[in-house]
Amino acid sequence: MTSPSPLTAGLGLSALRGATLAEVDAAAALQHRTDRKYLLPLDRARLLVDRLADSHHVLDLAGRRTTSYLSTYFDTEQLGAWRAHVQRRRRRWKVRTRLYAEDGLCRVEVKTKDGRGATVKHALRVPAHAYGRLDGCAAGFVDEVLRQSDIPVTTAALAPAAEVRYVRAALADLEHGTRVTLDGLLTCHHGDRTAALDPGHVLVETKGGTRAAPADRLLLRLGARPVSVSKYIIGRALLTPGLPDNDIRRLARAHFTTAAIPAPLLERTPAA
Repeated sequence: MTSPSPLTAGLGLSALRGATLAEVDAAAALQHRTDRKYLLPLDRARLLVDRLADSHHVLDLAGRRTTSYLSTYFDTEQLGAWRAHVQRRRRRWKVRTRLYAEDGLCRVEVKTKDGRGATVKHALRVPAHAYGRLDGCAAGFVDEVLRQSDIPVTTAALAPAAEVRYVRAALADLEHGTRVTLDGLLTCHHGDRTAALDPGHVLVETKGGTRAAPADRLLLRLGARPVSVSKYIIGRALLTPGLPDNDIRRLARAHFTTAAIPAPLLERTPAA
């Protein structure tokens, strides 16, 4: 039997009803969605999970209720994706490869914004050994999505810009088709520098329609307020001296630490 992760214990996930990946995807795949993000102390996040237990299931993968994520983000030499987000441009975009470490699954993902500001995510499954690279069919996929979104960037101009690592728990309201994710042990790496979220906090994201979900209303009652946070944006802002100061950096200083520590190597075991 899989041993519970520290995040599973810290959030009290064992008390929730489990749901398979197929059940969650059928009810709440949400490739076109509105995201709202909150930074919560761990004890308040546990209270959130407890109050969602009647309406939400937790994604359960053969007894495992969290997954380790590794995401390599790609950007131009001038950090075009980073600057588009910070400057709140209408045509924002992100390109990344994402590895689900315990399962040995990898995807290439492109996130854009539609005309209403909602997030649209496009994904392509690729072999695990392709993590951290954009070549072959991955490059063609990214180029086509960016072209269709009228974003004048191609993979020829992109290079790895940062790696973000964290452990995620995913909750889903199977009846109403909304999701809540909770990310802990969050770190961002670039070169020999690392930025880390205070381990006593988790990043909570609600993913649903344009109207606030029940989870958002519960978060407000718990005293949480939405924050404009992107893992890549905030991490790169901390790790790159000289980038423009802004609200993101001020938020980061309150909850993140930085150090000149190379990213530790992780053992990545493909699924059996």
